[in-house]
Amino acid sequence: MITTVMFDLDGTLLPMDNDEFSRGYLKMLAAKLAPHGYDPAKLINDIWSGVAAMVKNDGSCTNEEAFWRHFTGIYGAERVEKDKPVFEEFYANDFKLAQRFCGYNAKAAEVVRLVKQLDLRVCLATNPLFPHIATETRIGWAGLNKEDFELVTTYENCHYCKPNAGYYSEILATIGEKPENCLMVGNDAHEDTVPESLGMQVFVLTDCLINRQNAPLTWPHGGFDELEEHIKSLAGRG
Repeated sequence: MITTVMFDLDGTLLPMDNDEFSRGYLKMLAAKLAPHGYDPAKLINDIWSGVAAMVKNDGSCTNEEAFWRHFTGIYGAERVEKDKPVFEEFYANDFKLAQRFCGYNAKAAEVVRLVKQLDLRVCLATNPLFPHIATETRIGWAGLNKEDFELVTTYENCHYCKPNAGYYSEILATIGEKPENCLMVGNDAHEDTVPESLGMQVFVLTDCLINRQNAPLTWPHGGFDELEEHIKSLAGRG
């Protein structure tokens, strides 16, 4: 019996090719910053190195702090202080146009509603590399809103990233739940199965499967129909 279901977002509740989405929206961001003196190609590389800094975060600061500390090391405090509002304005407004790089599946919202109807707790365990405003926008693209989730992980409220097991431990500590009571649902056969090492159950959604290591899918897996049946079974309603 489970009490909690954690969902990944990109490629899980929100269908997408992660590489296509990243290329598309970063090109938009670079175009936004170009008039402020940023070389687009260099900026994109520097953002990726900032992402790497977040992935390497050891828990000593938030991912937001890790990113901007790294970015400040490249461009200097004065320039970052001056231009950071431009980045924030991009995510609050321009980023909405990046929806064109994503798909949509109505079953995503249906499965979240099912979890709530079963009186289970539901969290959004999306890799916390984005500010909350960008994450809330992507939630909307999936036909949901932030109020559908007890917790939404963002770069402001997390101190680790996937695939660090510390990311999942932090979620468990935040919501006060035991790992054996939780199911993690994601489309990445590496990043989203790590919580199994903590004692959580996992389900690999295969609609937009990422399996860079070509690992055998030994975990419960399938599409949204199979996921719904699996959740009902774990909730004692199968």
